[in-house]
This record gives sequence, structure tokens and C-alpha cells, in this order.
Amino acid sequence: MSQKPSFKQKLSYMFDNIMAAGTPAMIGMLALLSLVVVFVAAAIISLFSINQPGEEGALSFGEAAWMSLMRTLDAGTMGGDAGFGFRLVMLLVTVGGIFVVSSLIGVLSAGVESKLEELRKGRSIVLENNHTIILGWSPQVFTIISELVEANSNQKRAAIAILAENDKVEMEDEIRARIDELKTTRVICRSGNPMDPTDLELVSPHTARSIIVIPPDNDDPDTFVIKTVLAITNNPNRREEPYHIITQLRDEKSQSLVKMISTRDDVNAVMMGELIARVTAQTSRLSGLSVVYTELMNFGGDEIYFKEEPSLSGRTFGESLLAFEDSTVMGIGRANGTVLLNPPMDSRFEPGDKVIAISADDDTVKLSGLNTHPIQAAALRTNGHAPAPKPEKSLLLGWNPRAGIILKELDAYVAKGSVVTVVANDELEKDVKACAKLTANQKVTFLAGDTTDRELLDSLKIEDFDHVIVVADTHRSVQESDARTLVTLLHLRDIASRDDTPFSIVSEMLDLRNRELAEVTKVDDFIVSDHLISLMTAQLSENSALMGVFTDLFDPEGSEVYLKPIEQYVAIGEPVNFYTVVEAARRRGETAIGYRIEAEHDDAKKSYGVYTNPKKSAQAVFSADDKVIVLAES
Repeated sequence: MSQKPSFKQKLSYMFDNIMAAGTPAMIGMLALLSLVVVFVAAAIISLFSINQPGEEGALSFGEAAWMSLMRTLDAGTMGGDAGFGFRLVMLLVTVGGIFVVSSLIGVLSAGVESKLEELRKGRSIVLENNHTIILGWSPQVFTIISELVEANSNQKRAAIAILAENDKVEMEDEIRARIDELKTTRVICRSGNPMDPTDLELVSPHTARSIIVIPPDNDDPDTFVIKTVLAITNNPNRREEPYHIITQLRDEKSQSLVKMISTRDDVNAVMMGELIARVTAQTSRLSGLSVVYTELMNFGGDEIYFKEEPSLSGRTFGESLLAFEDSTVMGIGRANGTVLLNPPMDSRFEPGDKVIAISADDDTVKLSGLNTHPIQAAALRTNGHAPAPKPEKSLLLGWNPRAGIILKELDAYVAKGSVVTVVANDELEKDVKACAKLTANQKVTFLAGDTTDRELLDSLKIEDFDHVIVVADTHRSVQESDARTLVTLLHLRDIASRDDTPFSIVSEMLDLRNRELAEVTKVDDFIVSDHLISLMTAQLSENSALMGVFTDLFDPEGSEVYLKPIEQYVAIGEPVNFYTVVEAARRRGETAIGYRIEAEHDDAKKSYGVYTNPKKSAQAVFSADDKVIVLAES
């Protein structure tokens, strides 16, 4: 038979429960103890008629309680007391008050520290509406935040809530160190597991405008993405409206899983490896293309907008190209959601269709109202034809999981009989040969070696190649990989300076900050992989309809961006307006969206000479080395 707890044990247990209840309970206990001391002292004084010498009559209970309370709160009050009995009672009250007040100060101090620690842990709920949520943490966060800040600059109040397993204060410190100005946007960090539905509630996903899921830098990022999307879409507290989710995937097989678990929602998944591989393959053959893509996808300049223009209904796409002075038309967004970039010139706008245009803002996509356009007919050069494609020689230095996709994408552009030489570590030969079987127009040869070895590079006779692609070693740390890339580029620059034979060099960088260091190597293009993906992610978070545009742009089967000799379109050496350039491209079934001035290709302040969406009436004097940027099928 168990022994009954003693009164002392019960009292101790009750005290433990009060202490465990937290700061409010302890304050309440001290307040009660203080009142007990005050009322007991007041009762003794009033019952025994205790008073100070010279004071006539007994003190009332209320007056005695007030005097006791004053001495409880301020020990110095009893300094003027007189009379042995009165002094004794007030001394006891004062001692009790000292205990209560000192305990109260300790409890309040501990409570404030506990609250600060709770805030530091980032476990309070974010009470925001129409905000953007970022789930996960990687170097991409800084680019995404910077772009969203720029996109929100025309709003009076905007918010970005971040939920990651990192420490809240550390995340805030990194953001302050990497982003100079947040303008009208507040960034709120919370610590928690994005895959946990309970932790997800901290950032209020049910009131968010969009949710960005950033995969971690590990060997299995897709698992994190799938679990996080599942935690959002299958949340028991989910809202009725579809969630707008943007994420990134490495494995194509994961895309079907994400679609399966989010049938009710709008989920845009960017295939990381595929996107960068396609951009790298395209850019290796067209110098300046990566800058064009960056200009189209960032919020710093002009962006791509969808705008319904009822007055275009019944008119052809070709007619719309010259109908805007400050915007550049790219295509048609059908009412059913289909995106048509550079469709046939006789394609007509139907009711409900939207014009897809590059413009400074959505409210600047306005018709010029001109019935005739100032086309300089004498400057048109519509008889220029591109030379027939010939076999090409390409050199791929390094190997990573994206390199196989680069070979496959490159194969879609080159002529039959082309050759690719891959230089990588000898243990990668098996992977290279497996990818070589998927190419139809290129013969792939493998050479084992270190891409930073100058002796090896000299033996390759690089001047005999048309294109050189340097890919990042993703098996190393970001900084170590970029350091090796820089060494390789410096060697290539030196080799190029000793030979007059032109060959293009395209390099993949992992950290945007290393691009400034790499510019000394005079490389034609840098593909900063995470940066491009981050730009696209930020754009999709603001407008999910852009997914169709980006899919078409990077698909070899659709219309793509090309940089072609401008002398094939308009006269060089004399002022020509952009209306004339657009008309010259239109007559060839192409859509002109800008041009590149070769003399400015090293000037970062002038976007490396790339001008997208120039004012159509503005004139420029082109040289034989300049290029027109067009959307075309080939």
C-alpha cells in the first residue's frame, strides 16, 4: 500500500507547479505574498491599537494597510517611524517587502531574458497578409530577396517571411551584410523545419501571396522539396484557394511527384541542371546571350509583362510589333493560357488574348497611337542570309552532373560531323562515354587530365577550337571550384592573347561575387548558375504565367534568343532607329527585342553592351561587329 504524501510534500509540489507555470504565475504568487504581509501587519496594528508616539487614536485597518504597503515598496519609508511596537511591526513589513521586491525584480529580469531568448529563437507567428514566403536557406536567398525588394519598391509596405533551420539572428545578420537596402520591404526570419506543418504555421502560409521553396546544398535536395511541398498542400489547415508555389528540382523524375501531390495548386518547378545546361550550350555559340537572359529575368531594368489590349483584337502579331513605342512585343498569351513566342507574323489576336511585352512596368505597356511609323526604308537590309551551318569543334573543360545535358543540348544546335573534346578526371570517363551515346551530330572524345594544368592546355591546341566551355566542379566547395575555374580561365586568356584565331570562351561560375574577379580573364560570357536560377525563381513568384515564356525560350524546339550580325538587317555607319530594326526582323519572320554594341562588351555599367527594349524612335549608329537580338526559330 502506497504511503500518502505529507502536507510538506503537497506544499512543495504545489510550489513546483507554480514555478513551472512561468513568469506570470510567479508574479502573481509574489503579489499574493505581499498582500498577506500587508494585511497581517494592518490587522495587528488596528487590533492592538499600535501607533506612533504623539499620534492620538488607533489607526483604521485601511490606513494601517496603506502605511504597510508603502513600507513594503520602499524600505526607506520606515526611517521616520517612532515607537517600539510600531517600529517592530513596520520592520517586519519592510523586511518582507525587501524579499518580495527583490524576488519580483529577479522574476521580471528572468522573464524579459526568457522573452528575448524566445524572440531570438524566432518562434513567434508572423501575422502578415499577401506576403512572400521563402522556405529553406542557401546562397540563393540573397539574390531572391534583392529581386523581390526591387519588385516591391512601388509598394508602401511589403513583407518577406523566411523559415529555415538556421538561427534567426544569424540569418538576419547575413541578410544585412549582403543586401544594402531593403527599401519598403521588411524581411522577417523564423527558425523551424519547413517540412514540419506545425513550424510552417509560424510564417502564415495560408495568407501568403507566393511561397518559394529553396532546396538545400546537399546530395538529395529533391527530397526536401517534395516533403516541404507536401507539408504545404496537404496541411490540415490549408486554405481553399490554390497556393502559388515556386521551387527548384534537380531530377526530372521528381517533377511528376511534385505535380501529383499538388493537383489543387499552382506549382512551378524549375529544373536546375537542365536550365543551366541549356543556357550554357546556347551561350557557348552566341556571345552575350547570358547577359540578355539576365536582363530579361531581373527586376532592375525592364521585365516581361502580360497585358490585355482589346484594341489589338483581330490584328496580326506582325502589326503589333510596331504598335508600341516604349515596349517590345515578344508574343501572344492566349486566353486559354497558351504562350506563343514569335508566332507566325499573320497570327491574329483574339478576344481575351494578352500581348507579351518587355516594358518598364505593366502600366507602360501602352499603344503609341501612331498610324504610320518612321521606318527608314533606305536602311533596310532584307537580303542578308546567314551562312550554311558547318561542323564545329568544341572543347569542354571539366565535368559535373550538368555537363551531360550540355552535350545533349549542344547537339541540337551544331551541324552533322561536329566534334566535342571533353577533358576531365580519368574516373569520369565512364560517365562521359555514356552521355556521348546520346549525341547524333557530334563525335565525343575523352581526354583524362587536370583542367588547371597549363602544359595540358597547351597540348590541346585550343586555338583550333570554335568554342571552349569551362564547367564548375560541383563536387568541391563553391569557393574552391570557382578558384580552379579562375586558374583555367587565366591560362586560356594567355593562350588566346598569343594567337589571332578567334574562339569563344564560356565559363560557369557558382558564386556571383567571383564574377568581378573573373572579368579580368576577358571571357565572352559567365554563366553564374545559382544567380540565373534565383532570378527566374523571383520572377515566377511575382507572375506564374512567365513559366510558359521561360519554357519556350530555353526549349530548342521553340523560338529562342539569337544574336545575329546587325549588318544583315540594317545599314551600318549611319543613324538608324529601332522601328527600322524591328521591321527588318519582321520581314524575316523574327522578333527583334534589342541589340548589342560590341564596343561596350566589357562595360558592366552599360550591361556589357546589351540593350533590351530600346525606345523605338531612338537612333543608334551600328558597326559591323554589333548584333541584333531576335527571337527566331533558328
